Amino acid sequence: MLLVEKGDIAGATSSASTKLVHGGLRYLEQYEFRLVREALTEREILLRTAPHIIWPLRFVLPYHRGLRPAWIIRLGLFLYDHLGGREILPRSRGLDLRRAPAGQPLQARYRRGFEYSDCWVDDARLVVLSARDAADKGASIRPRTHCVAARRADGAWRLALRTADGRETTEAARVLVNAAGPWVSDILANVVRHNAPTQTRLVKGSHIVVRRLFDHPGCYIFQNADRRICFAIPYEDDFTLIGTTDEDFHGDPSAAACSPEEESYLLAAVNEYFRVPVTPDQVVWRFAGVRPLHDDGAAEAHETTRDYVLELDAPEGEAPVLSVFGGKITTFRHLAEEAMNRLAPFLPGLRGAWTARAHLPGGDFPWNGGVALLADLKRRYSFVPATQLQRLARTYGTRTATLLGDARALADLGQEFGGGFTVREANWLRREEWARTAEDMLWRRTKRGLHIAPVEIAALRAYLGD
Repeated sequence: MLLVEKGDIAGATSSASTKLVHGGLRYLEQYEFRLVREALTEREILLRTAPHIIWPLRFVLPYHRGLRPAWIIRLGLFLYDHLGGREILPRSRGLDLRRAPAGQPLQARYRRGFEYSDCWVDDARLVVLSARDAADKGASIRPRTHCVAARRADGAWRLALRTADGRETTEAARVLVNAAGPWVSDILANVVRHNAPTQTRLVKGSHIVVRRLFDHPGCYIFQNADRRICFAIPYEDDFTLIGTTDEDFHGDPSAAACSPEEESYLLAAVNEYFRVPVTPDQVVWRFAGVRPLHDDGAAEAHETTRDYVLELDAPEGEAPVLSVFGGKITTFRHLAEEAMNRLAPFLPGLRGAWTARAHLPGGDFPWNGGVALLADLKRRYSFVPATQLQRLARTYGTRTATLLGDARALADLGQEFGGGFTVREANWLRREEWARTAEDMLWRRTKRGLHIAPVEIAALRAYLGD
């Protein structure tokens, strides 16, 4: 198998999500019961697959009088508890916000609420670990390689590839999968030269990150008057992630950015609930991604389905191309399984489905075994500060010990660039995870960029020759 990616792995939409593995509670209002059931089932499969980068999270929904009635919320949570065959995550419950810790940061008018379970995920690491797993099984992974042309010839695909430094190569393939996200239609039109009947609706979602707004480990889901919702999620220990927006996008997806209007919208959304107002000067980071949704004709962007469509073009005697439209991060594994089922007739001897019982690299421990893993690492590497070791364990899982190797003192890890990020970790990311630049390492493979000063980033760039 060959994977080519024009930029860095997870360099666009896949690293710009709200970082949730969730069923999509609000999709029940759109009667997307099959999608919610599938996502809820996948939620626990993924938790077992990668427990180092995915973990349970309790969501607090304050009851806002005048928006959705309480009985509607209770009914939705009942369905949410039972649609997906929940085994691990605790069920929903009502909350007295006057007494619960989650009520303390909120305005006094919010006296009751609801609590339910979903999961948090390090989205960019989910992508790179999937690529790492494929490479470990023999795939060739080529980031910064642009597929500039794809032509059918003699029952196969002939691919013209160009690397970032201008080198050109050709490859042959029996099947072609177009999973280019917001560029899926562009690839079909300008690379494959095929007009697809399926239409893509590009929807931008923006987020802001502020200093930590509350001390408890749960997160908030807030209802807005426009019937959209907004999350406030604990992030990187010292911060809170707020998002997301939904607005139609036109233009180059790589140029997507959080606009001042979107930032104001997000601040207004959370300030409707928090006791202490969040102000623009508290924002430390902004990011935006463009979702490639299947255009179902919804009037509003936030009502557009998050379901996916797989479109197979396979003329008699010709090599097939499968294009992926839409989808959400929670259902990525099931989507891939469905894609392989569609391609099975063209790949004789293909192995049956197996990923539901597999672990991603570093995730080969029980979903609730993080405490035991960390205790073992502390015993073996007692010289590493506890917070740094915990961050490594939540990033690399059981491969943390391979990364640290035979180190016997902090000095063995090489120069620290700040935030516990060392030369040894940088070398690991370059060798094992295709990282090349400081941005790759600090904003996608990790989020150390939030913890490192500009002068320290400059030192890392100098070391990398970036």
